[in-house]
Amino acid sequence: MMVVSSRFSVQIPRVNTNITISDTFIFLVLLMYGGVAGILLAAVEGLFSGLRISKRPLVVAFNSAMMLASTSLTVMVVRLLFGSINEMRFQDLSHFGVAVGTMALVQYFSNSGVCAIGLAIKKGESIWRTWQTHYLWTSITYLAGAGLAAVASNSIEKIGLAILFVGAPIILIVYFTYNKYLNEIKATAALAEQAERERAEAERARAEAERERAEQAERHVEELNRHIAEQERISVQLQESKDHFRHAAFHDALTHLPNRALLTENLKFVIERAKNHEDYQFSVLFLDLDRFKNVNDSLGHSIGDQLLIAMARRLESCIREADIVARLGGDEFAILLDGIPNAAEATNMARRIQEKLSSPFNLSGHEVFTTTSIGIALSSTGYDHPENMLRDADTAMYRAKAQGKACYEVFDKGMHTHAVYLLQMENDLRRALDREEFRVYYQPIVSLENGNLAGFEALIRWQHPERGFVNPSDFIPLAEETGLIMPIGLWILKKACQQLCQWQWQSAANRHLFMSVNLSSKQVVQGELVAQIRDILEETHVEAKHLKLEITESCVMENADMAARLLKRLKALGVQLSIDDFGTGYSSLGYLHRFPVNTLKIDRSFVGRIGEAAENIEIVRTIVSLAENMGMEVVAEGVETLSQLSQLRKLNCQYGQGYLFSRPVDAESVTAWISRRPHWQADLFPTALNEQYVPAKPAGAAPVIQLVGASA
Repeated sequence: MMVVSSRFSVQIPRVNTNITISDTFIFLVLLMYGGVAGILLAAVEGLFSGLRISKRPLVVAFNSAMMLASTSLTVMVVRLLFGSINEMRFQDLSHFGVAVGTMALVQYFSNSGVCAIGLAIKKGESIWRTWQTHYLWTSITYLAGAGLAAVASNSIEKIGLAILFVGAPIILIVYFTYNKYLNEIKATAALAEQAERERAEAERARAEAERERAEQAERHVEELNRHIAEQERISVQLQESKDHFRHAAFHDALTHLPNRALLTENLKFVIERAKNHEDYQFSVLFLDLDRFKNVNDSLGHSIGDQLLIAMARRLESCIREADIVARLGGDEFAILLDGIPNAAEATNMARRIQEKLSSPFNLSGHEVFTTTSIGIALSSTGYDHPENMLRDADTAMYRAKAQGKACYEVFDKGMHTHAVYLLQMENDLRRALDREEFRVYYQPIVSLENGNLAGFEALIRWQHPERGFVNPSDFIPLAEETGLIMPIGLWILKKACQQLCQWQWQSAANRHLFMSVNLSSKQVVQGELVAQIRDILEETHVEAKHLKLEITESCVMENADMAARLLKRLKALGVQLSIDDFGTGYSSLGYLHRFPVNTLKIDRSFVGRIGEAAENIEIVRTIVSLAENMGMEVVAEGVETLSQLSQLRKLNCQYGQGYLFSRPVDAESVTAWISRRPHWQADLFPTALNEQYVPAKPAGAAPVIQLVGASA
């Protein structure tokens, strides 16, 4: 019954509120059967209403609980104020009416209050505004329902339940008639509203048409004005865009200096001018920052960009108004000196730039010093094309770098010839490995105590098919610059190890010979060096302790931390380590203890001057003493005279190599050298032939055994 009754409601006209039969039925049960029956009925009605609204268990449970709680509260309040609910209908009419109204209001306020609180929380509004907007007028339904319940209860009390059977059909007829009446009223009202809307819409359309006709001419004029203004704006933007693209095409994005293209255009102009005016002179300065890569690698590319910008501003402050400074790319700049009186003006400008750059740059808290190498090309050389002049200035710049950087050079035609030679040399160098043009020569390293053979130093020679033997000083720097030193260095190392293995297996007396191989600074910085050396040792079956790697002092000190890490890794591999050219260029004594070095090689410049002055002897004595205190061996390079040998022996230098013993020779010539060795050994070391060829060696040094000539 509650399922049916909850679906019937009576719409109150002009108010968004319905009187439901279920509300009336609950109030009727409360009046006739008391609070318990009414509370149970309210809970059941809440359950069915919740099911009609939603299928979610939480919503159904909440709706039923709310009806149960609000009806319970209503029963408590009515009992507190008026006594037993069952007895109220037997009291006088006024007392009964007040009780019924109180019951309706309590039920109304409890239900609407709970609903208003929930809706306010959900919408984020105030409870009062929510209750006022959505639930204020619902009080009518409670009062009307309670009133109907009061009338019904009195009627049942006086007439009996038969009135329900008599009145129910009448009520249903009235209900459906009333609903039909309401629906007709709604339909009529809807038609009236539709007609009113159509009339209003037609009126608005007529008014809009009038306004449209009135404004059309004005809009046409405005559109013409806008079109004219837009054309003017587009024309301005087009011109600005052209200017922007022209600027971008001829200027560097980072420094905003003219770029190579704009410099080339200006060079074309001054070259033509010089052809037409014999007294007109100009010059191009080609600049390249020295060690700019170090700034990028250590401080980051952002600081590097800041340095380029600051460099551009300083260069601009050096030139005259008629001159042009351009950025060619990377860390390369060029300056066009327009209308100089003579060649000296160009060199004066170069000196002025060098002086200007002597001050440090302050970049984001970093103080950065830099220098630049400058190449100068003069118009007096005679040029027809800008590219040739830039090429020659670039060539002169590279000559300045080769002279030690931070200087300038003026181009001469001999530089171009040399540049062509270097290019051809580079091409030949790239093919030399494939053509097997390289040779490995070996220079003996002997004990200065008795002349016994300790080992060899492997040295590369290039047998050029046209030029003959090429001096290593002519092609090693080129190989380092082009990166070819990597494969060449590995080739030397492999060949030397193969030859050492062959000598060691020829005789048991040769098993403890060592082989010294030089490492280039470019090889030192590559990450795969240790693995490559390990692979070569495994492939050639040479024990790591018989390989001695020589690294120049300058290479070690250029990046002491990185060098220390590399040397420790090599030491862990088992190879011996030697500092080559020790004592040249750096005050490295304070750093020496950080490196796991076995040997110090005294540079030939100290050995060659050992007899010239007392201080030269003291330098060698200091190096020998230092090595002895640190448990290292000492090898003297460039031993060429008996006097030098005598001095070195007096200083207790363990090993030596040089022309006095042997020039570097190929592997086939080693046997011939060994056969001659007893003769000069008897002269140089007269007591050696009476000994057992067991040279003295410091603690930790590799054993040194004589290479037997008969077995070679």
